[in-house]
Amino acid sequence: MSVHAGSGVGKRIAYYRSVARPKMTQQQLADAACVALGTIRKIERGERGVAEATLDAIAAALGIDPVRLRHDRAATHTPVHDTLPALSAAIAAYDIPEDGPTRSLPSLQVAVTEAAHWRLSAQYTRLVRRLPSLLTELARAYHAAPTHQGPQPAQLLVSAYRSADAVAYKFGAHDLSARLIELMRWAASDAEDPLLTASVAYVRTETFFAARAYSAGLRCLEQAMDSAPAPSTVGAIASKGALHMRAAVIAGRARDAAAAETHLAEASKLADQIPEGIYCGTAFGPDTVRIHEVSVAVSLGDDHAGRALVIADAWQPPADLPAERRSGFYIELARAQLWSGRAGEAFESLQVARRIAPQHTREHPWVREDAATLRRLKRADSEALTNFAEWCAAT
Repeated sequence: MSVHAGSGVGKRIAYYRSVARPKMTQQQLADAACVALGTIRKIERGERGVAEATLDAIAAALGIDPVRLRHDRAATHTPVHDTLPALSAAIAAYDIPEDGPTRSLPSLQVAVTEAAHWRLSAQYTRLVRRLPSLLTELARAYHAAPTHQGPQPAQLLVSAYRSADAVAYKFGAHDLSARLIELMRWAASDAEDPLLTASVAYVRTETFFAARAYSAGLRCLEQAMDSAPAPSTVGAIASKGALHMRAAVIAGRARDAAAAETHLAEASKLADQIPEGIYCGTAFGPDTVRIHEVSVAVSLGDDHAGRALVIADAWQPPADLPAERRSGFYIELARAQLWSGRAGEAFESLQVARRIAPQHTREHPWVREDAATLRRLKRADSEALTNFAEWCAAT
């Protein structure tokens, strides 16, 4: 069991307790985390280490990602990478899961919804620790489900596989991600929900991004749009709009500016018809499309960076959007700023992305590339930039 020692952990716990809203006393934190008051006091004074499970409980009580509390920040990704083999083993036995207890479908729905929340808020360490056992339990529920339970077990599997894929893809396990996407497609065939099928097509695009097969990915999305339900309900509007939004980005990567503009315009038109929200696990609405306008501009290359800057000069993502979306906006904005010779602003954007979603930011390849470029340019505060570059392993 990993134990974090040293005064750094205690000082960070004391800091986040003091800035909590409302501010928490040591007693309130102890009660919320189910930890003895004396233990909290000793940890904050640096008189004792804190076990991994205790750190997670304290972070949950404070409402923050445990990453923010760990002393050894250079190793914060290790728990995720260490758990990927267990995730792989769980899906290898998707059709022959181990025997064991299985909760009711309502209880499993709560667990799957919680996992989706962690995915959207980029809390990958917390997510990946729960997923292997949850996927095994869901597989048991799916294979043992009586007919009268209908498609719900398959629907839960699709959502859980998507949460697992988010971790695999963002942490560079692209083969595992591709396998999870295939399992999403398999389970979706029994889910009896065309909107869920469309959301799987949205996620499948990751395999084309990873392979840099952008034209093929665009064709795949256009086929999914042809098969998607007509946009006559809120859910169907969001589903088709998300596909157009994704198609705009991958068309940009393919350097097909005309297709990118067409799909972005369609996404914007559909987004104006519904409120911003999470639909079938995907954020969609006017604000999300605005973020993708920046994504498209950056995807099209440095000649289009000015468009991203114009958007960012007049707008920033609202705080109620998923953390993963907001951090992605600042990561892509930083690239546009760097291309435009605004190195200081680029570094500021990377730091904002880190504050919003540290794990998402640290694992993003563009962050490492751009931090390394900024170091070579020597155009930002050297100590802060060096610390940032070391944090994200930029070379």
